Amino acid sequence: MAEATNKKPNFFVRTGRRISKWFREMKSELKKVVWPSGKQLLNNTIIVLTAIIVVGLVLFAFDWLASTGVRLLGDLF
Repeated sequence: MAEATNKKPNFFVRTGRRISKWFREMKSELKKVVWPSGKQLLNNTIIVLTAIIVVGLVLFAFDWLASTGVRLLGDLF
C-alpha cells in the first residue's frame, strides 16, 4: 500500500528556501534602483550641509538667548 507523501520538508529545507527566495527578490529590487548622478549627489550634499549649519546656528542662538535670560533673571534676585 502506497503512503501519502504530503509531509512538509524539514525546518532547514524550508529556511533555506526562504533565504534563497529573499535573496532573489532583493536582487530583482536592486536592479530597479536609480543612483544619482555626480552632480545630483554634490547638490544634495551641499543642501544637507547648509541645512545642518543653519539648524546649528538657530540652536546656538536659542541657547545663548535662553542662558542670557536665565542669567539676567538670576541677577535680579
